[in-house]
Amino acid sequence: MPARLFVPRFRIDECLAEIRECLEKGWTGIGYKTLMFEAAFKDYAGLPHAHFLNSNTSGLHLAFECLKRRLGWADGDEVITTPLTFVSTNHVILHAGLTPVFADVDDYLCLDPRSVAQRITPRTRAVIFVGMGGNVGQYAAIRSLCSTHGLSLVLDAAHMAGTRVGGRQVGHEADACVFSFQAVKNLPTADSGMVCFANPADDERARKLSWLGINRDTYSRTQEKGTYRWRYTVEDVGFKYNGNSIMAAIGLVQLRYLDEDNDRRREIVSWYHANLAGDPRIRMVEMAPDCEPSRHLMQVEVADRDEVMVRLNADGIYPGVHYHDNTNYPMYAHAAGTCPRAARASASIISLPLHLELSRADVDTVSRCLKAAVR
Repeated sequence: MPARLFVPRFRIDECLAEIRECLEKGWTGIGYKTLMFEAAFKDYAGLPHAHFLNSNTSGLHLAFECLKRRLGWADGDEVITTPLTFVSTNHVILHAGLTPVFADVDDYLCLDPRSVAQRITPRTRAVIFVGMGGNVGQYAAIRSLCSTHGLSLVLDAAHMAGTRVGGRQVGHEADACVFSFQAVKNLPTADSGMVCFANPADDERARKLSWLGINRDTYSRTQEKGTYRWRYTVEDVGFKYNGNSIMAAIGLVQLRYLDEDNDRRREIVSWYHANLAGDPRIRMVEMAPDCEPSRHLMQVEVADRDEVMVRLNADGIYPGVHYHDNTNYPMYAHAAGTCPRAARASASIISLPLHLELSRADVDTVSRCLKAAVR
């Protein structure tokens, strides 16, 4: 099955058993399994807080909303970000009334600390780091910059479930770390995410904001005693970002197998590296040496990428591109040309098929076809 870029694996019987509990109890929304999944994820990652949501995008938006309100940022204040990411990373900055400032990427396709340092101004309030493909890149240097300049750090860990540095899940040093459990991620549900704040006040505010600003969700009220369990107040103009128990039920199962699945992904990547090493026409995007990556992506850079993709498609292989330079989109076009490394990468990167159903023969086929497709 080499043709498809992503093929999620679900332990179907175990997932159905967890979902069945929700249906039997008549509780499929917020609460019950969402609380269980939050507790399990905190235990797995060792992070102090975890709030389950309907997507990574919602978590990123809440991260900026909560930091902005607690720290007193003004509309228009700046967040340094990357143009080489899924567009939601940058949309949420605008949704929070902040200004994205684009810095360039390094050979890991993550933020380059030198470029970040050049973008810092008196109005800079935060940096958002995207762990491309599960890579930590020069994250430690970015953390140091943030500490030196008094900036908040948000880690977009959409690809980083299971990425470890020094033996523990990455994200402990960030003010907010946001994971994705979207359908094709390493820990797949149908769509959901988790925001993990360092500050308990941010976690508390996010829980209210994600439930329309209501101070007590329905499930919490059912666990209380007294006559007025039905009563609540609305403390803020919030959002409908909460996760539900069906997605959490699937997540509970997938979390049990996350490390096993990531080991398998690293094995598949090692086959690609063995096949493609030494070919000067194909640059493999390496992982930082100090991390154990989740390996969400297997990326290469080639010349004439679009033509190579057409040739691979003709062989029945359908890779992906992660990602288009966001400054090509109209809302960010004012920054076009400011990040040349990201622009070059956007024109040359290919994400090769990487999923748990691939065999060594499948990887050999993709590698052979890629070598034949490049010129």
